[in-house]
Amino acid sequence: MPPPSTRRLYRTLGARYRYVMLAGETWAALVVVVVTVFLASRFYPEVSAGQVIAVMGIAAALTSASVASSSLRSNDTYAQIERWQRTAMATPRETVAAWEAATTLTLAHYRRSSVTVVLVTVVPTSVASSLVWGTGWAGLGAILLASLIPAVYATVLSYSVGEVLARPLIEDVAAALPDDFIFRAKGLPLTTRLWISLPAYTSSSGIAVAALVSDGGGSQRLALVVLTSLGIGLFLSAELLTFLSASVTEPLGHVRRGLERVRSGDYDDRVPVLSRDEIGQLANDFNRMASGLAEREELRDAFSTYVDRDVARLILSGQFPAEGVEVELSLLFCDVRDFTRYAEKAAATEVIATLNGLFAEIVPIIEAYGGHVDKFLGDGLLAVFGAPDFHADHADRAVDAARMIVDAVALGTSGLTVAAGVNSGRVVAGPLGGAGRLNFSVIGDAVNVAARVEAATRRTGDDVLITAATRDMLVRGHDLVSRGQLPLKGKSAPVELFAPLPLSDDLSDDLPDDLSDELADDSQEPGQTGSRSARSATL
Repeated sequence: MPPPSTRRLYRTLGARYRYVMLAGETWAALVVVVVTVFLASRFYPEVSAGQVIAVMGIAAALTSASVASSSLRSNDTYAQIERWQRTAMATPRETVAAWEAATTLTLAHYRRSSVTVVLVTVVPTSVASSLVWGTGWAGLGAILLASLIPAVYATVLSYSVGEVLARPLIEDVAAALPDDFIFRAKGLPLTTRLWISLPAYTSSSGIAVAALVSDGGGSQRLALVVLTSLGIGLFLSAELLTFLSASVTEPLGHVRRGLERVRSGDYDDRVPVLSRDEIGQLANDFNRMASGLAEREELRDAFSTYVDRDVARLILSGQFPAEGVEVELSLLFCDVRDFTRYAEKAAATEVIATLNGLFAEIVPIIEAYGGHVDKFLGDGLLAVFGAPDFHADHADRAVDAARMIVDAVALGTSGLTVAAGVNSGRVVAGPLGGAGRLNFSVIGDAVNVAARVEAATRRTGDDVLITAATRDMLVRGHDLVSRGQLPLKGKSAPVELFAPLPLSDDLSDDLPDDLSDELADDSQEPGQTGSRSARSATL
């Protein structure tokens, strides 16, 4: 986490914050360069303070020029990030591109400058030291060798400072990242960082100690110190990296692989908790997360057993407004004919088994046509087409599903028959209830009309009836016959109904003259029990 001061600077400076990053990286490199010149001078006691300061000045100037040159070559990357900062409504693609640029900015900077550091800084500084201090060719080789290791250390230190300083910028972009963006690892792996950093650090420490206690010795001793420090540094680093790999990188690898398995849907995976430090806590937190996800998936499966999967997905997403939304859709009301007479003769367990078998035939048909069951209502059900997933042909889907349901039940083994009514219109969809119990419901006149239309099939003798509102929304051709303007309970004006017919049916078939009077006198509810009122139906 970056220091609060860097965040304040980023908020204050905005795009100019890049110069703070440049200054920090330059300062880190300069400290190492100046100290390296001083330590090398300890092996040449005859060199004066003025000569040491002169070489320090040359080294500092060359280092500053090298860092600045590398920064200039990153202008395109900075420009991409700044464009994102200036864009008020950046697209997810633009945000991901800006994040990738910000997270690889420092690494790309130092990859480009690695050769520049040697050619522009190390070699010229070594040559200047040899000339100013009068060490000759032997001294040049020793100083050049002694400069390479601190140069690597300076690069690592400057890179690390750059990463810390870039963190406020990265946090700014990361806050706007879409949740579903695809992560691609392009940074410097932890193991690679350790293999570069530890040998440079241990070798530089050895050179520093030897120089501080040195009373001279010249180029030969300098070369011996550098080679000895490098050998010891590599040995100690290899030993340390072996233990770090076992205690850090290996447990992290367990967690990373566990996350991959969880991402693929394996919530039963667990990783070993191998320690009681931060790594162990991370592993334990992963296991608890996986356990929680498994419980949530079980809840989702159970939830989807009682609520349509599409509706369950919408509710669990938390994206549906509490006040509900007004939508235009088609509603299919389906009911078993003469169910009361059947239920009087059959045992209760047989009735339940028969209804479950019946619905097992009906529900897949509704889902196949892009609808979902809103609610089971005794021996009937209400299905919705066009929400939560919108379909421009929701009326066609509802009509086709109704005809398919009637045929499938008639050909089934239950011995029962069903009728269906379809209506289209605007309803309000949203949570309904209180005292901690809510139903996800559709409410509106269109729901009531769908139930009344199904009830009208008992008078017309049709298996399926649809309203004029549904007919007007059809986008495909259907064979329909008008049953005229029929009064429906709860409606102040008659509603024109249509029956979908097979091609062989006589389209000139008319209703009896007294049908309208019979329907007007009919006060029967759309079902056999009070539980089947369709004034409010749950999605």
